[in-house]
Amino acid sequence: MNRTGIGISGFSVYLPRHRVRLADWCGWTGDSWDKVRTVIGSGFRMRGPDENAYTMAATAVLRLIDRYGIDPERVGFLALGTESSTDNSAGAVIVKGMLNDALRQQGRAPISRACEVPEFKHACLGGVYALKSAARYLACDGRDRLAIVVSADVAEYARGTSGEPTQGAGAVAMLMSANPALLDLELPIAGSASDYRGPDFRKPFLRFMEQAPGAFAQPRDFPVFNGKYSTTCYVDEVLAAMRGLFERVRTRCAPAPRPAEFLREIAATFLHRPYQRMAETGLIMSYLLALTLGDEEDRAELARYASAAGVDTQDLTTELGAAPEVYQLVREGTLGTELYPLATEVTRAFRQTPMFEHLMTPLGRTAVQDIGNLYSASLPAWLAAGMEDAAAQGMSLDGRRVLALGYGSGDAAEAIPMRVVPGWEAAARNIGFVEALRDPVDLDESGYARLHDGMTAGTAGPRPPGVFYIDRVGTRDRPFDDHGIEYYRFEA
Repeated sequence: MNRTGIGISGFSVYLPRHRVRLADWCGWTGDSWDKVRTVIGSGFRMRGPDENAYTMAATAVLRLIDRYGIDPERVGFLALGTESSTDNSAGAVIVKGMLNDALRQQGRAPISRACEVPEFKHACLGGVYALKSAARYLACDGRDRLAIVVSADVAEYARGTSGEPTQGAGAVAMLMSANPALLDLELPIAGSASDYRGPDFRKPFLRFMEQAPGAFAQPRDFPVFNGKYSTTCYVDEVLAAMRGLFERVRTRCAPAPRPAEFLREIAATFLHRPYQRMAETGLIMSYLLALTLGDEEDRAELARYASAAGVDTQDLTTELGAAPEVYQLVREGTLGTELYPLATEVTRAFRQTPMFEHLMTPLGRTAVQDIGNLYSASLPAWLAAGMEDAAAQGMSLDGRRVLALGYGSGDAAEAIPMRVVPGWEAAARNIGFVEALRDPVDLDESGYARLHDGMTAGTAGPRPPGVFYIDRVGTRDRPFDDHGIEYYRFEA
């Protein structure tokens, strides 16, 4: 028995209203819409000029409390996963303070004083680490309490860079509990991996030393990144986490399915999704690896895919099992080197096979293609959209397994199987992902440029109810020093 009896009982989503349609963006930039649509998606969201990771997180959590009828006094763990926080000291306590102000404003009880408020940071994996920590809290001293994990991020890149069409912003909150109503975590067979990768994707403080913050003290948070190298890091770390998962399945499941059989039997796989093509690549590479670890039938299947790509099967098997020293590319100054060239060729051919369509879940895919990269909220967003989609379609998933594959640059990955709990449909129908997509404000080229470049005048747009905003930023012109500290308001 690999179920923990602890897991996810609900999701909620907040997406800022400002949207860039990538078809429009291609018209502004001259990029190929056919290529962008296939590789990346259909659009991305942008935070408003008076929004940040904390406001989005608080809005998502308040929606979670409302949608699932949560008693705030039962919440003993409120964790924030983000790489976009604007305070280098306080963490989720900022979100808790905003929530308690809004709850009291509505005449409701606040979140318990006896509530832990950690923040987790590891690029796009912070939310997954927060989820695992919440599960451990519930398994130990918090079994009779509730935990909330919220992932909130702002993904932004300089205009004219390869990362520009992969921007995004939003937050996803998860209700976690014992005897979960939606997904039971199988942490005993989860796979973990981490390794240092230097300049894969970084946000050094030195970037800010010459920046002048705007009206809401939001410096442009453009990362230092190396696209080709970052793709290599993603693939390599995902494979490492999957090796760990396959080994745990072999030793802890009875009877133990073969790795490829394990993946084929999964109802849906949800991955960290910086853009559509990278998620596809991570899943395909994982399946190719599984075939190399299987029996004669699996190796024959691998040979068919290799042959279609003109690749030698034994060479492909050796490459996938090599576990190369990726950081050595930095030491040697050869960042553009492809460490998995044969697997990359086979991956291209594999996309044309029926097995790709079987493995690559369509659940929630259209919805997440319209929101962009949410960094730490990317995987939770796809998981939420997928479970809501499955409920809307009336799918029978009781007892079926789904797989969540998270990744964070720099470099770490987590592969976590989860079992769908009988009666899951009620919790899934409460998620509200499709509702969160409604009524976007589509930006034209001028509006996008102004908002992207930090110009606040005329870019806020209409403010829907039930959302938190930055009200003002403190200065030293007070009896106390609150220079740079953000104060928030709630639009009831």
